[in-house]
Amino acid sequence: MIRAGKLLSQCRLGTGRLLSFAALAVASVVPLAPAHADNVGTVQTSFDSLFGTEMRGPPVYSTMFERQLAAAAEASNGRIGVAAVDLRTGRTLDVLGDQRFPMASTSKIAIAATFLEGVDKGKWTLTSEFPMLIPVSSKPFSSAVAPVREGQYLTAAKLLELMLTRSNNYATDGLLRVVGGPDAVNAWVRRAGIEDWHLDRDIATLVRDDGALDPANVIDKRDSATPMAMVTLLRGLYEGQWLSKRSRDTLIAIMGRCVTGRRRIPAGIPDGAMIHHKTGSLHNTSSDVGIVETPNGDVFAVAIYVTGQGSRPNREARIASIARTVYNGYLTEARGARAVASR
Repeated sequence: MIRAGKLLSQCRLGTGRLLSFAALAVASVVPLAPAHADNVGTVQTSFDSLFGTEMRGPPVYSTMFERQLAAAAEASNGRIGVAAVDLRTGRTLDVLGDQRFPMASTSKIAIAATFLEGVDKGKWTLTSEFPMLIPVSSKPFSSAVAPVREGQYLTAAKLLELMLTRSNNYATDGLLRVVGGPDAVNAWVRRAGIEDWHLDRDIATLVRDDGALDPANVIDKRDSATPMAMVTLLRGLYEGQWLSKRSRDTLIAIMGRCVTGRRRIPAGIPDGAMIHHKTGSLHNTSSDVGIVETPNGDVFAVAIYVTGQGSRPNREARIASIARTVYNGYLTEARGARAVASR
């Protein structure tokens, strides 16, 4: 699992080491005020202005479901981004859904998809063996890429299982090297037609250099995605848009065996639903993204990124609350639609 490294002061760019890091940064870093439910539009408009994307006014929450989601995602101490889509109806909701958040380990879904595309093309198989990559001790920001050494060789199937169910970073970097590094994953995402998603570093480097910036107060475009981009990725994978049926089924099944984040999306979803998800954790940020299949056959994708909120348990509780709000909201709307259809 990706974990927070040295907890450096937020935006502390006065030291030579961090100035050097900032100078080498690939993407823009932009400070933002905390996002409250009643000023989401202000923060989002500021974000749009800074990055040159489409300007938008303050959001209008016209339904009870939308208002409940905005309240659940209210962030008094940090930023919270949410996007969700009902795969049956296409009904989409978001709060700061077009704002960038650190992907942390949620990026591993796309790494897995890139590898499985290689399986579909005959480049390798699930029984092919590759080494885990183990970090070698190095100082933060001492090199562009953190040094690693080869560890135990495992089958690709086992590496995928470790990467997605237990968020094992060594297995992830092993498969990331096989596919060609972050650039190869970005190329796959672009071919899928997904924007506002970018991977810049391997996991060893990301973890080693974590903590220089506080994602509750700044936007670092490196290794980040918008919640909307993530639900687009989840929906496409679930619907089999880019992988063979076998590879799609392999990926979704492994995500269904995820054992991390039990206090996140799973804590907000009632028994009987099936959850295929992937968590992420870095300094002052926690996330969970996935597909939820309800007992009555409805399916929705959801991406939740939470920064700040005082502690990791608090962030996880917010994720669970948001997941519960999304689940209940979609369920209520589905029941209403069925009632109308039966008349």
